[in-house]
Amino acid sequence: MIEQQYIDLFETYRKEIDRNSASGLNKERDAAFEAFKKLGFPTSKLEDYKQSDISRAFDAELGLNLRNIPIPVNPYNAFKCDVPNLNTHVFFLINDRYYDKTQTNPPLPEGVFAGSLQTFSEKYPGVFNTYYNRIAASDNGVTAYNTMFAQDGFVVYVPENTVVEKPLQLINILRGGVDLNVNRRILLIAEKNARVKLLVCDHTVDDVHFVVTQVIEITAEENAQIDFYELEENSVKATRISSLYCNQQEQSKVTAAGITLHNGYTRNDYRFRLLGEYAETHVGGLVISDKRQHTDNFAFLDHAVPHCTSNELFKYVLQEKSTGVFCGRILVEKGARKSEAYQSNRNLCASNDAHMYAKPQLEIYADDVKCSHGLTTGQLDEDALFYLQSRGIPEEEARMLLMVAFTKDVVDMVRIDILRERLEYLIDKRFRGELLRCGNCNVCK
Repeated sequence: MIEQQYIDLFETYRKEIDRNSASGLNKERDAAFEAFKKLGFPTSKLEDYKQSDISRAFDAELGLNLRNIPIPVNPYNAFKCDVPNLNTHVFFLINDRYYDKTQTNPPLPEGVFAGSLQTFSEKYPGVFNTYYNRIAASDNGVTAYNTMFAQDGFVVYVPENTVVEKPLQLINILRGGVDLNVNRRILLIAEKNARVKLLVCDHTVDDVHFVVTQVIEITAEENAQIDFYELEENSVKATRISSLYCNQQEQSKVTAAGITLHNGYTRNDYRFRLLGEYAETHVGGLVISDKRQHTDNFAFLDHAVPHCTSNELFKYVLQEKSTGVFCGRILVEKGARKSEAYQSNRNLCASNDAHMYAKPQLEIYADDVKCSHGLTTGQLDEDALFYLQSRGIPEEEARMLLMVAFTKDVVDMVRIDILRERLEYLIDKRFRGELLRCGNCNVCK
């Protein structure tokens, strides 16, 4: 059994894990351990993981930095953002630890906290206990595993009636001399009438195998607005298993978009619960892959109360022998009348060897709703390709132009202007095979 080695490891090193963490995180481990022993890692026998056997990633000799041994990297020397002139507050996680030597950022608004999860748990124990590990699913083996081993992470807390004008940027750097398991935690809290935008960027430094579990908990209280964007530019040796959980209260608005520009093996879970009337959710994903890269996006949007709106858009461009998976489920619960829920999945297979698996789902138990889902999977439009060639554009360039155009409506979901513009440039470079050779980033290889 794959799980047994991690069960034994946890029992053997439990005191070491606790010693290098904080009491707030430690007290959640026992329940998570019991859940993990019962659930184990998801396998392809489960319907929601039919095309992605997560357990196989852990069937390897992986190191864990349970003793918080310092990682020899200065991110300010090694990393230069691939989005120049992006005016943000910048923070770093090295593997799964907050980098506490952060250079001076401009001051945040009064009461706002952005930094180490350990520090936050000690400085704001009441808030931490209210939100940490409260909406993460107790029936998911990977989430339970993450809770067992996570010792630090990153948190953004925005108190009531506070607006953070400048976006925050969290840069995750994977660094290690041996194959490594990283367990990362992110907590984002926006209280009543709060506003915040967070961009999370993933980068790999070393040429070893990384298996990353990531649990993100987002809470949007009444009339809060949150923008959450992820940009993945990991190596082909990285396996990333990310679970995002979001609860929304009355009149809150959350926009979340995940863009995978380079990866190895990725599974993203998005789970949104609209718990207050007139809550609004926009969730999107863009995947560009080639070689034998694999990306699986699972999205579950739960309309629990009336008068809520959700829009869901996921697009894939698959080249060479890459694989894409999309499973989207919208649930409109009994009594959630006047709900509006729209789901769209559009896929472009630019190679005969690429494979796409898609399963859109609607479950509606209420009357007087507007819900729809759409799915298309195909190849480039030959008429459009012929038109561009007839105007003197070489075939290869014409194909790239059509693929770039195909991605535009997901990029348009991003509400940070300079980031949106830069993404268009990065996507063009990705299709040209130049993305990980950029002059702005010394980390990407």
